[in-house]
Amino acid sequence: MAGGLAALLDDVALIAKAASATSTKAAAVVVDDAAVTPQYVSGIHPSRELPIIWKIARGSLVNKAILIVVLMVLDHFLPIVLTPLLMLGGLYLSFEGAEKVMEAVGGGHKKEAPPAGEGKHAGREPVSSLGAVHEKKMVKGAIMTDFILSAEIMVISLTSLNGGAEGGMGLVSKALTLAAVAILMTVIVYGAVGLLVKLDDIGLALEEKESAGQRRLGSLLVAAMPKVLDALSGIGMVAMLWVGGHILLTGTDKLGWHAPYGLLHLVTEPVHAVPGVGAVLAWLLDTLGSAIVGLAVGAVLAGIVHMLPLNRHDVHEPDAPAAVSSGDK
Repeated sequence: MAGGLAALLDDVALIAKAASATSTKAAAVVVDDAAVTPQYVSGIHPSRELPIIWKIARGSLVNKAILIVVLMVLDHFLPIVLTPLLMLGGLYLSFEGAEKVMEAVGGGHKKEAPPAGEGKHAGREPVSSLGAVHEKKMVKGAIMTDFILSAEIMVISLTSLNGGAEGGMGLVSKALTLAAVAILMTVIVYGAVGLLVKLDDIGLALEEKESAGQRRLGSLLVAAMPKVLDALSGIGMVAMLWVGGHILLTGTDKLGWHAPYGLLHLVTEPVHAVPGVGAVLAWLLDTLGSAIVGLAVGAVLAGIVHMLPLNRHDVHEPDAPAAVSSGDK
């Protein structure tokens, strides 16, 4: 009995360790997810924000459950397709990152932040005027976007498991590890989103207090929120280019084209030998090289996509709340 318990605890520890390791490799997608999702509750009455986020989070868990089943089948019967699938995710990350760079440089689709003190509440319709139909449409759009991001997270996680020290894990252990990653990522992303969308509500409440210190803190929170979201978006942009480029480099290397990744190794290996700081410098160079590859590939993809008769920004930008009569429930 004691031996069985020890073996069980060892399995649990392995799954927890693997989940933690794979989660860090999906960090770029997580930051992007956290930056994108608050758009879906912009302009919504405070009483509906958390319920809507909870609905999206539940949809995200369903997305990940479906993806785990599909990936487990592919991993068992067609493992050869996992690297190309991961590279598709790398292309998507590079494309998204490059688009954000182009928008930042060209001042493209960026929305102006509301004036300090107004926050997300400016011009807000009461909850009764939004209607259940609009809310359902909004949640559906967010869950569809989440499916793409969740697919990237789960493919990155599974590939990490197959390529790391945990590569010898059985099918059940892999599935449990991916389930742990799915729950962890969903809690982190939507917990952070819930906090973000409520920070300016907290700030507005503090601005009504009698204490001058609390009022100052409230004003600071309200004024800081647009900057926090901009910072998240910027971090997500850099992370997407880095991770996307790295996925493409390692993927092409696995598929037999060794030149690009080999060239990067030629640059980083001599630096790695520098005493004391070599490992850090080599990692920074590897990250920079990966980001440059991600930006170059992403820019080409963005150029191609923008020549097509599509309006791809509909994926990320939810429709503005349509005013409906108060009789519509």
